[in-house]
Amino acid sequence: MSRRRANPLAETAPKPFQKICEAPGCRLHGEFRAPLARDRLTEYRWFCLEHVREYNKKWDYFAGLDADAIEQHIRADTTWRRPVWPLGGRRSGGPHLHDPLGLADDAGLGEKPPPKMDGSEQLTPAERDAMQVLELSWPLTRAEVKSRYKELVKLHHPDANGGARSAEEKFKEINAAYSTLRASENIRTV
Repeated sequence: MSRRRANPLAETAPKPFQKICEAPGCRLHGEFRAPLARDRLTEYRWFCLEHVREYNKKWDYFAGLDADAIEQHIRADTTWRRPVWPLGGRRSGGPHLHDPLGLADDAGLGEKPPPKMDGSEQLTPAERDAMQVLELSWPLTRAEVKSRYKELVKLHHPDANGGARSAEEKFKEINAAYSTLRASENIRTV
């Protein structure tokens, strides 16, 4: 009794009514799907395992987009492509309450006077943190930032503190804060 070896291609050959690999010249079963294009993600091409791997290595979702378009795409994806508003920025179109006694102000329902603007509202959180590290308050000028930086560097330099690890960490914080404020467009030059 002789045993015949099974043909490995016969096992993966497509059966009737099955998809065939779309790679040119391939007649294997196309059981793995690959997206057709970035704007047609629900339409697929069908490949065998070997050819779907090749296709995936070459396929670039962002092909043809410049850096700005890619950045916009990523930002839109972070909110699941839903519109967003700043916190408290979208109010219902309901009627405004007339509250002469100011009773509704505690609940946030009455009209409130707008907050006084001193210019610090344009600062980024990183700039606010940097001001805290350098122990500065708003408003400030570049000269004030530079002067305060020099004072703190002399005080916290590791060489002036016997190479203490805590002084080195503080020194790094001061340098980072100074770099942030030096690059800021919100700080006055005078």
